[in-house]
Amino acid sequence: MTETAHSRPEDEVVGICQDLIRIDTSNYGDGSGPGERAAADHVAGLLREVGLEPEIIESDPGRASVVVRIPGADRERGALCIHGHLDVVPANADDWEVDPFSGLERDGCIWGRGAVDMKDMDAMILASVRHIAREGIVPPRDLVIAFFADEEAGGIKGSHHLVQNRPELFDGVTEAISEVGGYSVTIPTKDGGEKRAYLLQTAEKGIAWIRLTATGRAGHGSVPNDENPIARLAEAITRLAAHKWPREYIPSVRTLLDGLSELTGVSYSDEDIEDLLEHLGGAQGFVRGTLQDTSNVTMLDAGYKHNVIPQHASANVDCRFLPGHEEDLMQTIKDLVGEHVEIEVLHRDIALDAPFEGPLVEAMVAALQAEDPEAEVLPYCLSGGTDNKALSLLGITGYGFAPLRLPADLDFAPMFHGINERVPVESLRFGTRVLLRLIETS
Repeated sequence: MTETAHSRPEDEVVGICQDLIRIDTSNYGDGSGPGERAAADHVAGLLREVGLEPEIIESDPGRASVVVRIPGADRERGALCIHGHLDVVPANADDWEVDPFSGLERDGCIWGRGAVDMKDMDAMILASVRHIAREGIVPPRDLVIAFFADEEAGGIKGSHHLVQNRPELFDGVTEAISEVGGYSVTIPTKDGGEKRAYLLQTAEKGIAWIRLTATGRAGHGSVPNDENPIARLAEAITRLAAHKWPREYIPSVRTLLDGLSELTGVSYSDEDIEDLLEHLGGAQGFVRGTLQDTSNVTMLDAGYKHNVIPQHASANVDCRFLPGHEEDLMQTIKDLVGEHVEIEVLHRDIALDAPFEGPLVEAMVAALQAEDPEAEVLPYCLSGGTDNKALSLLGITGYGFAPLRLPADLDFAPMFHGINERVPVESLRFGTRVLLRLIETS
């Protein structure tokens, strides 16, 4: 069948991405947002249009995920899950140069909340899947295509809900790919040139979102009080902020640093890697976050009147731990905050560590290098988290692979959850070609 220009996946991916951005799916983490149902209906409509039969699953009214299975040539092989999430973090329009839900094309980029995290990948998945459905292409193995709700709040209403309540949707799935990997950084090489290196995400830090609550003696604001819970909390979080978490180089991080050192000719030691990290540009923040466990205070809550000392004061802390470090991290925090502060775990999720080898990794590297022959591919660990965490509970090995060839001067990684989020049009087109090639060959 001869394909028309209109139906080419790399041509329609841009419009799909714009349409998704224009559907506000802001996730405030407290259930107050618009939810994902409108986006889920739109996604399901695009899939049904090419003859697929997706299912929409709601965990709560409006909190919707979409799943469809595409049978492959070898039904005995382990299936591949390709997944994205439909929700986005909120955006304050006053901070942006454009309406964050406009999907505006400007300066060769698509702008808007979700352009990077992760409606760009959602659009690449949809464009690729629509193509194989239209053309009657049978993938080598079963594909499970999923678009989850609630990833930005830990996936409780999305991927975790489906894993716990609808695990049969993922029967036979052994591997998965999703976001925050596969994008390029331009590296200065030791011969004076430049080379694109694509960062394939093979590991993720674990998550522990905790609340610290200090207790003390309530009283009048004019009376001295040596049991003020706000002071106790302040002392606890000061100790926590001052703590130097020890470094540990897990295999994915070590392989990344060694590969970067080889490309640039810049040597490093375990105690001094600053010169090397500088060559990663905006991506160095993600990498710095994977050199050790981290704990960052993100929210405070105390008091109800200016002249009243309250009985309680609390702080929320975002903790991330390397594989195998959860127990040590929690004990360290307990020791640091002291006897007057209680620790409550609000959300936890596991760390992941997948091998940088095997047929799927080889297929991802081959798909990238078919479109960018001179490229290097290096593994890395993600300091954040993805829905691969939930799927891992079913024994599914997950990778981050949202392939984007990016301009050298685009500070891409800081746009995750940042302002003026945007993705180059040509990067979307490139990523769709790579993803389609992977679907057809893996």
